Amino acid sequence: MINKSLNSRMATAAALLTPILCLPGAISAKSQKNSLSDKVNSREQPNVIIILADDLGYGDLECYGAKNVSTPNVNRLADQGIKFTNTHAVAATSTPSRYSLLTGEYAWRRPGTDVAPGNAGMIIRPEMYTMADMFRNTGYRTAAIGKWHLGLGDKTGEQDWNAPLPSGLADIGFDYHYIMAATADRVPCVFIEDGKVANYDPEHPIRVDYRRNIPGEPTGKDNPELLYNMRSSHGHDMAIVNGIGRIGYMSGGGKALWKDENIADSITSHAIDFIRSNAGEPFFMYFCTNDVHVPRFPHERFRGKNPMGVRGDAITQFDWSVGEIMRTLDQLGIADNTLVILTSDNGPVLDDGYDDQAEELLNGHSPTGPYRGNKYSAFEGGTMVPAIVRWPKGVAGGKESDVLMSHIDWMASLGSLIGARLPEGAAPDSRQRLGNLLGTDTTDTPWVVELASNHTLGVRTKDWKYIEPNDGPAMIQWGPKIETGNNPMPQLYDMSSTKGETENVALIHPQVVFDMQNILRRVRSTAATKLP
Repeated sequence: MINKSLNSRMATAAALLTPILCLPGAISAKSQKNSLSDKVNSREQPNVIIILADDLGYGDLECYGAKNVSTPNVNRLADQGIKFTNTHAVAATSTPSRYSLLTGEYAWRRPGTDVAPGNAGMIIRPEMYTMADMFRNTGYRTAAIGKWHLGLGDKTGEQDWNAPLPSGLADIGFDYHYIMAATADRVPCVFIEDGKVANYDPEHPIRVDYRRNIPGEPTGKDNPELLYNMRSSHGHDMAIVNGIGRIGYMSGGGKALWKDENIADSITSHAIDFIRSNAGEPFFMYFCTNDVHVPRFPHERFRGKNPMGVRGDAITQFDWSVGEIMRTLDQLGIADNTLVILTSDNGPVLDDGYDDQAEELLNGHSPTGPYRGNKYSAFEGGTMVPAIVRWPKGVAGGKESDVLMSHIDWMASLGSLIGARLPEGAAPDSRQRLGNLLGTDTTDTPWVVELASNHTLGVRTKDWKYIEPNDGPAMIQWGPKIETGNNPMPQLYDMSSTKGETENVALIHPQVVFDMQNILRRVRSTAATKLP
């Protein structure tokens, strides 16, 4: 009894002492947070984070009207910032869209900017001036995390994935990178960290080939029984990694190979580490999720969250990543002076090569919202994307804006915000529209040029949408059930009266057609910065 009583008193005493013993540490942590918060929030230059979703449609977020999916973290961004309803990606596919965002140059001005294979050489060359260069030269720490899809190494197909790459993101302005070389459906299925394969396994050297299979390796076409995680619907039947068929052939990788269900966790944790490591100084982070690109294989904790199957679950997973980044900013006390821009690289696609029932399980959901067309298309659904800007220190929240805006202008606009000096010839097509981003100027950009996957160009003004003639097929021929927007006649749509692009009024408004054609002619012949 004595021993029991003594033990009880000792336990009680320890319990009472514990808060006291922990108190100095708690006070110190709080003091450090307050000190960091004061330092960052008193600084004129904000941190800048671009969150770039992949294949996320205008209608895929709850705050944009989605009915079958909950996106509370994105909703919070919209509630505390500006939700834009007329923002356009530069292209209807990934590589040219990302190229233009990071360089301020229309991708169609450069050869080799179509959708890139996983072994493409660097499309943005080291001698080019990028958005990352702009931030780094203004005193920012810079990072690219997540999907890249803009090539690595000097020449296509000549990379040695078993050694440091001779050229990479460090040469175009990024202090740190942890990226997928291309997309989740393309080999190599490994992460690249600061120019080297992350978790490289020397016992399993990597070979990549986009022309022929590597001897002895199974393929999705010949060995469909090995596709235990997801079967292909069209294409995507070459190398098999993690029980999923890919585009391109690959061998090796071992412990460096990613597991698709862990991709979101991996890139989000690296993003958080970068934020924490650089919280005391201005930083720019280009954070590109794999969601909602195929193969859609979210972590099991996100499975079954809504009636749209794995595509809907992938949207839920994307929202989680956004929430984790915002939570980190809040914990560090630096959210007020961090400018967060959330958008998508292009419009949505349903069946893009895998049998995941994305079409069958829509249940009334419209990924493009009210717009016609999808990813790849010349119609608005190909390039109309969500865009949300949150910066508590510099942007009045709780707003919605229908100002006409394009990704192409963000480089010059953010450069103006941070006081950057761009070299002559840099960002040649980017116009300074900072007031649009911050909600202080509701004057529409004069026009937006849009690129479809068939290289057809369109022009969007506030009231009109023009698509130049193209003799190609009306539907994509290689897989997805998507309208191309091709028509041998000029197309003109009145966007002030309908958003469905259902009635071609080109014959009724010949002067408008002429004016829009003139815009294209002038853009093709000179840089946008030289135009009025």
